[in-house]
Amino acid sequence: MANKEATVAELTEKFQSSSAVLLTEYRGLTVGAMKTLRRSISADATYAVAKNTLLKIAAKNAGVTAFDGQLAGPTAMAFVHGDPVNVAKQMRDFAKANPLLVVKGGIMDGVTLSSDEVKKLADLESREVLLAKAAGMFKASMFKAAYMFQAPLAQAVRTIDALRAKQETNA
Repeated sequence: MANKEATVAELTEKFQSSSAVLLTEYRGLTVGAMKTLRRSISADATYAVAKNTLLKIAAKNAGVTAFDGQLAGPTAMAFVHGDPVNVAKQMRDFAKANPLLVVKGGIMDGVTLSSDEVKKLADLESREVLLAKAAGMFKASMFKAAYMFQAPLAQAVRTIDALRAKQETNA
């Protein structure tokens, strides 16, 4: 009994501390395949297999209602502590090679995600790529602004230089 309480407490803490949680069904996957999946997402997530009743209690304790009615069959959760997009990509890629893994849904920042929305999340570019694109756009905007501020000054300098050259020729 104490072991179950400790498991529920641990799962509750994972629900509360995760930026996203992905619900999967792993019926028919081998132990080796599960290890491969765990390794592929270990940088950004923890993959936990637990009894559905314990997951229900932990989710309820954490205030998560997104999985009500979905906790049936062999269920595992990916508790994301890093980049949710990267975890979704890894799960998608693993599921392509191992069709027995089914992503049933998830939650991200308190928002419930369907399995289709998790697939769309996997299609996004990684956080680093998006940040690099944003930085590139800011850099281009700053360059344009600097050019616009510099252009009138440069034009004024050219005009003054032309006037000076004209006066030198007239003198």
